[in-house]
Amino acid sequence: MNKIFELIEQEQLRQNRGIELIASENYVSKQIREAAGSILTNKYAEGYPNKRYYGGCEFVDQIEQIAIDNACKLFGCKYANVQPHSGSQANAASYRALMPEGGKVLSLVLNDGGHLTHGSNVSFSSHFYEFVFYPLNKDGKLDYDEILRLAEIEKPNVILSGYSAYPYQIDFKKIREICDKVGAKMMVDMAHIAGLIAANKHPSPVPYADIVTSTTHKTLRGPRGGLILTNNEELIKKINSAVFPFYQGGPLEHIIAAKALCFEEDNTKEFKDYVTSLMENTLTCSETLRSLGAKATSSENHLFLLDVMTSFGITGLVAQKKLEEIGITTNKNMIPGDTLSPKETSGLRIGFAAVTTRGCNKENAKEIATLIYEYLSDKISKEEANKKVLNMTSKWKQIQEL
Repeated sequence: MNKIFELIEQEQLRQNRGIELIASENYVSKQIREAAGSILTNKYAEGYPNKRYYGGCEFVDQIEQIAIDNACKLFGCKYANVQPHSGSQANAASYRALMPEGGKVLSLVLNDGGHLTHGSNVSFSSHFYEFVFYPLNKDGKLDYDEILRLAEIEKPNVILSGYSAYPYQIDFKKIREICDKVGAKMMVDMAHIAGLIAANKHPSPVPYADIVTSTTHKTLRGPRGGLILTNNEELIKKINSAVFPFYQGGPLEHIIAAKALCFEEDNTKEFKDYVTSLMENTLTCSETLRSLGAKATSSENHLFLLDVMTSFGITGLVAQKKLEEIGITTNKNMIPGDTLSPKETSGLRIGFAAVTTRGCNKENAKEIATLIYEYLSDKISKEEANKKVLNMTSKWKQIQEL
């Protein structure tokens, strides 16, 4: 067997045997996998439906238009660009559409839950634009009065919200009011909570924001890729030209087909029920960990933060590697007020999007919390922990059958 296919089989085995708790990962359906691996990968289609630079686009034009229509229907907006290859590129195009190079963005302190493209010094974002930051309050929550105070001082072109490690709901209406008071544009990166928004389990930013960006994986349960939404006719023109030809060449029409199917799947009762279970499982796990004595945030969405330094006297990196020994996959993460570096961190970010897709329920969530607590506390052996993991995952849906 070719080595690549050997490794793919091993990865499938890893996914089936393990408990996936990385908040930004999920499992797609069989039809999405089929579309993503289809012959559409052969087609070059620079441009947009009915405005291509290549011939032979009569079918991919229809596919991309369906993806656009499905996205608009799912999120209740007028315009969508489904071509970004990633959330990062969606953000890059949106910045360009909203402000000139060198413009100022007010976003969350990165260590408090922001994304690299929200102003990190290792990202293009901080090299092309000026970023200033608002912090979370002492309870680890957004302080809208502080955001307003800083916005009045800094007078940013754009106020950015939507985060990669924030376990609470966001009041987009309040952020819109702040933007209006200081004359700023409002941009929301809803990549992590897009599935909750699609299922009406979190307030939508679409009625308030000038531009909303997202990935299409994570809680949306689609292929890896990006998405941009707006209700502004002038902005969609700027967005489209920023995606192509400024940042990208030919779109990935096989992934766009998979996105179209994702948006269709997300507009069903089955998906809404899934999101309800996802949120219940996440909250149950965080509550169980706290009841056992660990320091963890609560959760109003699909993730929470576990302070492993306070709880177990180890870094996030050590905790991540230790859990991986027994097939539980998490990721180290900064927590508000963290004194350790991003390479070590004091916390873990834990999410239930992937395992809920496989059939994890509230009882399983309690078992997972207890297992994490006991193993990181050295109260249970590696062999015993491995047995518990395999016993649980063998009863869930297998990846290839989803």
